[in-house]
Amino acid sequence: MNILVVTVQVPFIRGGAEIHAESLVQALKNHGHSAEIVAFPFEAHPPQRMLDLMFAFRLLDFSSFSGRNIDLIIPLKFPAYFNEHPNKVAWLLHQHRDVYDLWGQPFSGLVHNPDALQYQQTIINGDTKALKECRKIYSNSQNVANRLKKYNGLDSTPLYHPPKNADQFHCEEAQSYFFFPSRLNRVKRQYLVLEALSKTHHKVKVLFAGSSDTGLYEEELQQMTEKLDIADRAIFLGQITEAEKIKYYAESIGVIYPPLDEDYGYVTLEGMLSSKPIITCDDSGGPLEFITNEETGIVTASEPLALARGMDQLWENRRLASHLGKNARQRYEALDITWTNVVNKLTNF
Repeated sequence: MNILVVTVQVPFIRGGAEIHAESLVQALKNHGHSAEIVAFPFEAHPPQRMLDLMFAFRLLDFSSFSGRNIDLIIPLKFPAYFNEHPNKVAWLLHQHRDVYDLWGQPFSGLVHNPDALQYQQTIINGDTKALKECRKIYSNSQNVANRLKKYNGLDSTPLYHPPKNADQFHCEEAQSYFFFPSRLNRVKRQYLVLEALSKTHHKVKVLFAGSSDTGLYEEELQQMTEKLDIADRAIFLGQITEAEKIKYYAESIGVIYPPLDEDYGYVTLEGMLSSKPIITCDDSGGPLEFITNEETGIVTASEPLALARGMDQLWENRRLASHLGKNARQRYEALDITWTNVVNKLTNF
């Protein structure tokens, strides 16, 4: 089949969604399909630009290109699914969370707009109508499926997929640090880990890896490390290579990943593949589909002292950390997370 993977991307920002789209296209090609990514630039401010892009996707004709009929489109993110292709199978990474679960949260900028309620209702109503047109709706996690059901009344099927280079993750002898690889973003809550570090009993060290969505947040984190006197224990590596990331996973005691209501979270799966326990929070969303407290990791309340206790627990008990990490790897393998399964589901409409 000729397949288009349709998505949006904020220029100059690269994260899990971009890796997801690229990996899906490669998997489709590996299974004999012709596939390409169609990505449009996305900007949420001013909000009118979102409505313009919704309308643009509605107007676009994806039925054929260069003499080839397009047999299937797979939209991944808001508002790519607004296109009216007759064979539209959504694999939903997330919707525009500012009008859904982040509405009213300090992370949401839209709520402060004088026309916020109108924008919210327009997007929610539009999402519901556009997604109803899909032949099938898959979500990339149960958490995303739950949101879609709660806010739009639509059912979807969770469809897990492997992280990039899944076969390269491995475990080595643990060094004295926890690893937290992720974009520097408020929703990922690096600031919570810094606050927790200032309250640990042991001299816990955390290596942070990833670039910042905004320079202001990165500057705020650096100022926090100085104010809390933890600059020698909170190490910001910046953007690192894939090989470096895999090695940092392999040699860590465990992985820290406490985002707010995460959609899916490659960090969780990469840590599990590395046979490392994951420390996460009870409101972190996607990671909780894989991590069970004191079985495959540590789940704490999303407040600094609780998170500090979780880090101290594994820092002082390396045998427990190793045991939980091995359980995490076994849990991953039991789930049969493969691209073959993904491609078969998405193309069988």
